[in-house]
Amino acid sequence: MLARRTLGRIASQPNALGAAPTTARNMATLREIELRLKSVRNIEKITKSMKMIASTKMTKAQRAMQAGKQYGLANAELFEHATAEDAGKRTLFIVVSSDKGLCGGIHSSVTKATRREFAEKDKVAEDSPIMVIGDKSKAQLSRLLPKNLVMSFNQIGRDIPTFADAAGVADLILTSGVTYDKIAIVYNKFVSAISYEPAVIEVESEALLKESSGFRAYEQEDDVTRDLAEFSLANAIFAALVEGHACEQSARRNAMDNASKNAGDMINRLTLQYNRGRQAAITNELVDIITGASAL
Repeated sequence: MLARRTLGRIASQPNALGAAPTTARNMATLREIELRLKSVRNIEKITKSMKMIASTKMTKAQRAMQAGKQYGLANAELFEHATAEDAGKRTLFIVVSSDKGLCGGIHSSVTKATRREFAEKDKVAEDSPIMVIGDKSKAQLSRLLPKNLVMSFNQIGRDIPTFADAAGVADLILTSGVTYDKIAIVYNKFVSAISYEPAVIEVESEALLKESSGFRAYEQEDDVTRDLAEFSLANAIFAALVEGHACEQSARRNAMDNASKNAGDMINRLTLQYNRGRQAAITNELVDIITGASAL
């Protein structure tokens, strides 16, 4: 009986040094968990919406990619019969990316592929120029290879790329005054709906076309060769743009799907933590009530 009275007096005394009661601390923690749950649920709604939008865009992008691949096949057939005998090492690299993020490491893949090309000293000259389509890879290459970056393009391929976009880029490249021996287009190659890989398309310049054995066998005017070189470059850029756009939408869909799954897992963990905290608060209140009743 004496022990019960002593416990009752201790329970009725205020906490030392003004410390908050256990119930108050639990309520504050529960409030924080509740707010975090609300924010994670909102994020999950956004990522699910972005996944649905990317899925719709990916279907359209794949149809455009199948049509755009014909341009690349035509270029490949042309260069098979117009191989240059001796090409220089000064290569113009055209890196194809985009202005938007939230699509995994798709922009880093073309940046790393460009760095690997420059790492091969016997293949590429150190002062080879780089032109970038898209702000994401531009930001990366401006830190890694700032001296080689000579030109960049943005606001291209916001929707499905068109041949007019590729022709405009090709015209600006040819009129830029940058000297090079050959052209290499670095882009993302579509493998499947869940995978892609960096690839390189080589495009021969006007000078190499003139020197090739297939072209020297026929008499051609300079304007014809110049127009053919510009058209071939536009073809290759267009094929790389549409395939890169399909890879971007596919990667964005996969990234948003993974983000939605991670948000769901976090919601489950926070809900479990919230329920445990609430149960602990209820248990503490019951202990206080029982202790007070026993002290009477």
